[in-house]
Amino acid sequence: MAEDAGADLRFSAGVEYSTGKYGGTDDIEELYVPLTFRAGFDRIGLRLTVPWLSVTAPEDTIITDPGADPLPGSGATVTESGLGDVVAALTFYDLYVSDNANFVVDATGKIKFGTADETLGLGTGENDYTLQLDAYRFFDKLSLQGTAGYRLRGDPPGVVLNDVFLASVGGAYLAAPNSIVGMYFDYRESAISGTDDIQELSGFASFRLGRAWRMELYAFTGLTDSSTDFGGGILFSTDLSQLRVSDRQDY
Repeated sequence: MAEDAGADLRFSAGVEYSTGKYGGTDDIEELYVPLTFRAGFDRIGLRLTVPWLSVTAPEDTIITDPGADPLPGSGATVTESGLGDVVAALTFYDLYVSDNANFVVDATGKIKFGTADETLGLGTGENDYTLQLDAYRFFDKLSLQGTAGYRLRGDPPGVVLNDVFLASVGGAYLAAPNSIVGMYFDYRESAISGTDDIQELSGFASFRLGRAWRMELYAFTGLTDSSTDFGGGILFSTDLSQLRVSDRQDY
């Protein structure tokens, strides 16, 4: 019945590695393993991400966001791992639509819950709140995207994190019937006073593996001292509705 009502249910899992000094003297290496469930209902989308995180870094390093804005520590290099910060998001699709221009605007609100263990430096232990607008312009095989948003940061004890503006611009191209490639430039103000803003360039390639499955490969590099030196990952996603249909057809 949910499929008939237009429900869109998806699940994805992946692994991402990144490394950088982030203004410090020693490398901070992160292994990020997110599990994400998405549910779409007409003009509303829900997303929940539950990640596992492993960090190899100097003692007393604090991860404020996976892959960005860590507070570098000092001393011996240690490895800590555990549950990361759970993120929930609510998107309102087609907030503005121009059929003549093939142009739409979506609005998304996010909450990053402080579920990562702050005593291990895997998170701040505080919630963050983000509101952003995503604009899309569609062409034949090309779609362009621009994002602008603002994030309210929670301050862990003894640390002041600034609220930040964030933005990105890029696009995706349908290179083949089952393949999409794209590139994005991301910008975000640094939450730490006196450090460079974050600027990153990323690229991806996405391939359909079957009726219900898709694989995405991506890589990124930072353009400032506060950004990641480099990183990359792989993501597998499935359309649960199509998977159930395929399973019924097999039998």
